[in-house]
Amino acid sequence: MEYNKVVSLPKIVKMIFIKMNSFGHRIRELREKRQLPLRTVAAFLDIDQAILSRMERGQRKASREQVVKLSEYFCADENELLLAWLSDKVVYALADEEMAMDALLVAEDQIKYLKTKK
Repeated sequence: MEYNKVVSLPKIVKMIFIKMNSFGHRIRELREKRQLPLRTVAAFLDIDQAILSRMERGQRKASREQVVKLSEYFCADENELLLAWLSDKVVYALADEEMAMDALLVAEDQIKYLKTKK
Protein backbone atom coordinates (compact mmCIF):
# COMPACT_ATOMS: atom_id res chain seq x y z
CA MET A 1 0.00 0.00 0.00
CA GLU A 2 1.29 3.42 -0.90
CA TYR A 3 1.30 5.89 1.99
CA ASN A 4 0.98 9.01 -0.13
CA LYS A 5 -2.53 8.13 -1.28
CA VAL A 6 -5.53 9.44 0.59
CA VAL A 7 -7.47 6.68 2.28
CA SER A 8 -11.19 7.00 1.71
CA LEU A 9 -13.03 6.02 4.86
CA PRO A 10 -16.71 5.11 4.95
CA LYS A 11 -18.89 8.10 5.87
CA ILE A 12 -19.95 6.56 9.21
CA VAL A 13 -16.31 6.10 10.27
CA LYS A 14 -15.57 9.72 9.40
CA MET A 15 -18.61 10.89 11.37
CA ILE A 16 -17.54 8.89 14.44
CA PHE A 17 -13.99 10.24 14.21
CA ILE A 18 -15.24 13.82 13.89
CA LYS A 19 -17.63 13.40 16.80
CA MET A 20 -14.86 11.98 19.00
CA ASN A 21 -12.74 15.06 18.35
CA SER A 22 -15.53 17.56 18.78
CA PHE A 23 -15.74 20.20 21.48
CA GLY A 24 -18.93 18.66 22.89
CA HIS A 25 -17.39 15.21 23.14
CA ARG A 26 -14.38 16.63 24.96
CA ILE A 27 -16.54 18.54 27.46
CA ARG A 28 -18.64 15.46 28.18
CA GLU A 29 -15.45 13.45 28.61
CA LEU A 30 -14.07 15.96 31.14
CA ARG A 31 -17.38 16.12 33.03
CA GLU A 32 -17.84 12.37 33.22
CA LYS A 33 -14.22 11.80 34.23
CA ARG A 34 -14.91 13.95 37.30
CA GLN A 35 -18.31 12.28 37.82
CA LEU A 36 -20.09 15.62 37.68
CA PRO A 37 -23.78 15.85 36.81
CA LEU A 38 -24.88 18.18 34.02
CA ARG A 39 -26.62 20.46 36.52
CA THR A 40 -23.36 21.21 38.38
CA VAL A 41 -21.43 22.29 35.29
CA ALA A 42 -24.47 24.09 33.85
CA ALA A 43 -24.86 26.04 37.12
CA PHE A 44 -21.21 27.11 36.88
CA LEU A 45 -21.87 28.44 33.37
CA ASP A 46 -25.19 29.94 34.49
CA ILE A 47 -27.12 28.06 31.80
CA ASP A 48 -29.85 25.44 31.83
CA GLN A 49 -28.61 21.84 31.96
CA ALA A 50 -30.56 21.08 28.76
CA ILE A 51 -28.41 23.66 26.95
CA LEU A 52 -25.21 22.05 28.24
CA SER A 53 -26.53 18.65 27.18
CA ARG A 54 -27.14 20.00 23.67
CA MET A 55 -23.62 21.44 23.60
CA GLU A 56 -22.19 18.05 24.49
CA ARG A 57 -24.20 16.42 21.70
CA GLY A 58 -23.16 19.08 19.17
CA GLN A 59 -26.69 20.42 18.82
CA ARG A 60 -25.87 23.82 20.30
CA LYS A 61 -22.74 25.89 19.99
CA ALA A 62 -20.90 27.32 22.98
CA SER A 63 -19.64 30.88 23.04
CA ARG A 64 -15.93 31.66 23.27
CA GLU A 65 -16.52 32.91 26.80
CA GLN A 66 -18.12 29.59 27.78
CA VAL A 67 -15.18 27.68 26.30
CA VAL A 68 -12.72 29.71 28.36
CA LYS A 69 -14.82 29.27 31.52
CA LEU A 70 -15.00 25.52 30.96
CA SER A 71 -11.23 25.27 30.49
CA GLU A 72 -10.78 27.02 33.84
CA TYR A 73 -13.46 24.90 35.53
CA PHE A 74 -11.97 21.62 34.36
CA CYS A 75 -8.33 22.82 34.61
CA ALA A 76 -8.05 21.84 30.96
CA ASP A 77 -5.77 23.26 28.31
CA GLU A 78 -7.57 26.37 27.06
CA ASN A 79 -5.92 26.16 23.63
CA GLU A 80 -7.01 22.54 23.21
CA LEU A 81 -10.64 23.39 23.93
CA LEU A 82 -10.54 26.52 21.78
CA LEU A 83 -9.08 24.50 18.92
CA ALA A 84 -11.86 21.90 19.20
CA TRP A 85 -14.46 24.69 19.40
CA LEU A 86 -13.06 26.55 16.39
CA SER A 87 -12.73 23.39 14.31
CA ASP A 88 -16.37 22.54 15.08
CA LYS A 89 -17.39 25.99 13.82
CA VAL A 90 -15.49 25.45 10.58
CA VAL A 91 -16.86 21.93 10.09
CA TYR A 92 -20.46 23.01 10.64
CA ALA A 93 -20.04 25.98 8.28
CA LEU A 94 -18.48 23.93 5.46
CA ALA A 95 -19.69 20.36 5.97
CA ASP A 96 -22.23 20.36 3.15
CA GLU A 97 -20.21 22.46 0.74
CA GLU A 98 -18.82 20.71 -2.31
CA MET A 99 -15.82 23.03 -2.44
CA ALA A 100 -15.10 22.96 1.30
CA MET A 101 -11.51 21.76 1.02
CA ASP A 102 -10.70 24.36 -1.64
CA ALA A 103 -12.27 27.05 0.52
CA LEU A 104 -10.12 25.97 3.47
CA LEU A 105 -6.96 26.27 1.37
CA VAL A 106 -7.92 29.76 0.22
CA ALA A 107 -8.83 30.75 3.78
CA GLU A 108 -5.46 29.48 5.01
CA ASP A 109 -3.68 31.71 2.50
CA GLN A 110 -5.84 34.68 3.48
CA ILE A 111 -5.08 34.17 7.18
CA LYS A 112 -1.35 33.97 6.45
CA TYR A 113 -1.58 37.18 4.43
CA LEU A 114 -3.51 39.02 7.15
CA LYS A 115 -0.99 37.94 9.79
CA THR A 116 1.89 39.38 7.75
CA LYS A 117 0.03 42.71 7.44
CA LYS A 118 -0.03 43.21 11.23
